[in-house]
Amino acid sequence: MTKRLQDKVCVVTGTGGSIGRAAALRFAEEGALVVGCDTNALTGKETVDLVRAAGGQMISLHPADLGTMTSCQAFVDFAVREHGRIDVLFNNAAMAHFNWIEDITEEEWRLTTRDEVDLVFFLTKCAWPHLKTSGGTIVNTASLTGWRVFRTLGGLAHATAKMGIVGMTKHLAMEGREFGMRANSISPGVIETSQTVEQLKDKEWADYMLGKTLVGRLGKPEEVANVALFLASDESSFVTGVDIKVDGGMAVW
Repeated sequence: MTKRLQDKVCVVTGTGGSIGRAAALRFAEEGALVVGCDTNALTGKETVDLVRAAGGQMISLHPADLGTMTSCQAFVDFAVREHGRIDVLFNNAAMAHFNWIEDITEEEWRLTTRDEVDLVFFLTKCAWPHLKTSGGTIVNTASLTGWRVFRTLGGLAHATAKMGIVGMTKHLAMEGREFGMRANSISPGVIETSQTVEQLKDKEWADYMLGKTLVGRLGKPEEVANVALFLASDESSFVTGVDIKVDGGMAVW
């Protein structure tokens, strides 16, 4: 059987992190030519080694900072120089920042915008000409925090940024439609990642969040990667402009 992403050039950001690594491994397993990046050179290289050890194909640019249009263009050029095209763009990389309205500073607010919205816009804009040519697919990582608020989480800036991703995704789906492009987003709930490990040490926070989950446990990076794979593949050919919650049922109550 043909693998679901056979020979598709898939750009995945944040491949040194938990969800990005899981996506790189899963995409490569399905035949993708993975192009990754991360701000952390050590973990970025580790992911490349893991993918190749499993028989997959991956190159990576690390360290890479996607906070400017210039750096995003350099990353796109890196992918196209190696493979000649881009078929899938998975905008996964982000850095969450948390604080309450009375405590958040202007610097923290702007840092959130840079690390959660700007990098998605910049990279998508740079990759757009190549995605138009290939009739490509965009998958963006949003967050359940945009859809639900939690009394233990000072997520004002994070929620604002991630709902911005949901709105951006819909507009990209509309703009890309005439070129055969699709765009969708994923809103993970609480996933056991390198970014949530410290939060999960707070028993009050962890118990509260676990109590909001219908399936009675927290999510795994691989479970988010599987949904990203579905959206990146032709299996979701009639799905565009939507946000899929990968939250174990947290949005239900």
